[in-house]
Amino acid sequence: MTALLIVGLVLLLLVLRQPLLIILLGLAGAVQMIWGRGQLDYIVEDMWVALNKEMILSIPLFLMCGGIMTRGSTAKRLIRVAASLTNHIPGGLGVACILACMVFAAISGSSIVTMLAVGGIMLPAMKAAGYSDRFAMGVVLAGGSLGVVLPPSVPLIIYGLVTETSIVDLFKAGLLPGLLLVVLFAAYAMWANRSAPTQGFDFAEVSAAFRAGILAVMMPVLLLGGIYSGYFSVTESAAMALLYALVVEVLVLKEMAFADLQHVVVDVAKLAGSLFPLLAVALSLALVLAEHRVPEQMVNLMQGWFTNPYTFMVAVNLLLVVVSCLMTTTEALLILGPLLAPVAAAYGYDKVFFGVIMIHNLEIGYLLPPMGMNLLIAMTAFKQKMSDLTVAAVPFLLLMVVGLAILVAFPWITLVLVRH
Repeated sequence: MTALLIVGLVLLLLVLRQPLLIILLGLAGAVQMIWGRGQLDYIVEDMWVALNKEMILSIPLFLMCGGIMTRGSTAKRLIRVAASLTNHIPGGLGVACILACMVFAAISGSSIVTMLAVGGIMLPAMKAAGYSDRFAMGVVLAGGSLGVVLPPSVPLIIYGLVTETSIVDLFKAGLLPGLLLVVLFAAYAMWANRSAPTQGFDFAEVSAAFRAGILAVMMPVLLLGGIYSGYFSVTESAAMALLYALVVEVLVLKEMAFADLQHVVVDVAKLAGSLFPLLAVALSLALVLAEHRVPEQMVNLMQGWFTNPYTFMVAVNLLLVVVSCLMTTTEALLILGPLLAPVAAAYGYDKVFFGVIMIHNLEIGYLLPPMGMNLLIAMTAFKQKMSDLTVAAVPFLLLMVVGLAILVAFPWITLVLVRH
């Protein structure tokens, strides 16, 4: 009964179009009033306990690093390296866009930052090279979405926080699923442009591109290498990445002035100012729900509906796709993560595996109307209609569904790096 009341309250507040902060506060207050003897002051105490975690510092640090790289010349240098390696194959510029998005996503941890930084350069370049507007826009949208699942993804960090799952393990688990999408997207780019003219392989250009872009290419090696080797924690790696970005862009390449840092700091402060209150209340709510055994009641309820793990996984995937159309990834993770992760564990699914599957589903939502964040941002940034953007994204949405099916059918793809 508790679980049904929680779900009903969430649905009511969503129908009333309340902000996420109000929804989370309403849930926490309801749980405390009904099952916690009305001790609302515990909510504030739990919020402090929830935010008193070193790992949370990694979020603004990664966002700062991505902001610096966006304002500097990193995107241009990465694109030049990728283009020099792919100009000789059909759809080479499309493949270069995907590869550049892959590397930039591994630096910034943000889908939107990746799409804007790489898309702002590659979209006009692909159109000038004769690629169709639909394909060029689609590959930019899809490439940007790689920032959701490829480490150091901010959604992966949020999922780890609200479900108390190892973020290092989530980063390891997200790598191969992210690379699977890169392969699928690149294969489609080559097939869709199989008749397009190509250039010969130019070793001199490859060498020149690597000399100009080696510092940018080394960024994800430093960042992810430190995490995977265990030499840095996630927060320490974020701090090192930020320091590296500052030194490279301001002191070495001199593509960014110290005065520009003010704009980066202000942008990150605005984002953190909206995210951290949500995170505090969501983590507080997770503590309250665990204390009152709501996840256990959810498990009992779901097991009455779905008798085996496979039907449960199909139902959850369908639910998450629908949810991703109606709310942002952060909202979905904060509300559903603490509820669904224990249920998945009861069905035998590893929390790390389920986290990647959940985020992959929500990644699809970045390209689905009406709340797809990449669609909404691209409408403004690239002056496109929502209908045109949605049509452009369709082939890549289908590839994402194929990728999701592969991951569900073969869990070892997600877990092999975690277990070793």
